Amino acid sequence: MADISERIDPQIRARLDQYLQLVGPDGLSGITDIPERRRRQAELTALRAEPLTPDGIDVHDLSIETQGEPVLLRMYRPRGTTRSAPCVYYVHGGGMVAGSVASDHAKTVKLANATGHVVVAVEYRLAPENPYPAALDDCYTGLVGLVGRHRELGIDPARIALYGTSAGGCLAAAVALLARDRGGPAIAYQMLLSPMLDDLSSTPSAIANTGFGAWSREANIQSWQAWLGQDFGTDRISPYAAPARTRDLTGLPSTYIDVGDLDLLRDEAVDFARRLSWAGVPVELHVYPGGIHGGENLAPDAELSTRIRGYRRDALDRALRAEPR
Repeated sequence: MADISERIDPQIRARLDQYLQLVGPDGLSGITDIPERRRRQAELTALRAEPLTPDGIDVHDLSIETQGEPVLLRMYRPRGTTRSAPCVYYVHGGGMVAGSVASDHAKTVKLANATGHVVVAVEYRLAPENPYPAALDDCYTGLVGLVGRHRELGIDPARIALYGTSAGGCLAAAVALLARDRGGPAIAYQMLLSPMLDDLSSTPSAIANTGFGAWSREANIQSWQAWLGQDFGTDRISPYAAPARTRDLTGLPSTYIDVGDLDLLRDEAVDFARRLSWAGVPVELHVYPGGIHGGENLAPDAELSTRIRGYRRDALDRALRAEPR
């Protein structure tokens, strides 16, 4: 794996080395005990904690009632936005087994600040305690509830973008499929970042781009096992559970996908972009040389990370730009 390490963007590699000194040579993905991985991730998040009341952003929680437990949404509203503002519906990552609205608080604050759009993060149940379709149900229910209250919340239902990273990319893509197949809500755009789409984990990049401390193939498989439960490894996998299995991609919203060329999820992201394009869906695809899974989080100030965020911000601006009503 030395050749892969040598190809990592130098600034990201330096931060990766520091991270591995802190958590161990295999990174968090080398921890096979899911509760322990959650605990260690929470510790790392706490080290980077930011104020809960950021300047210029109003933050409040709301509950979407369901037949079971309510779904929590956290809204980040930049001050000065119109009462019919664009909205980015944010689905956190964590391999389906970790992460939360709270753990991604700093990221959502920065996204709201960078774009000037309302950002709404959804809390979803985690596997393996809650396998498919629990997290997807929560994400879809949250979106339906958000749109149903758009006047009260001051968002434009015609300018909603899905935004998901890694496992969040899987769930965002699945929400788009559900919305298409159930006749709504309307989605203007989807942004899938290093998306986790293929439960088989058998592409060339999944086999080659692992073992150097970033997200590993072993952790990826473990996450799919937790998410799919007894269906893992069978032909019973729903395309809503693993969007790479979707045969028909027509009618989906315009899509932005980015991924590092050293990310083990590279090939499934590129394949999904290609198939969307074949289905007539407008697609913008970026594959970044030297990029690894989670590299932007490790080295947020790296030149590559800054460039990646700039492309995303510009894409969201183009997709959601419109005269306020």
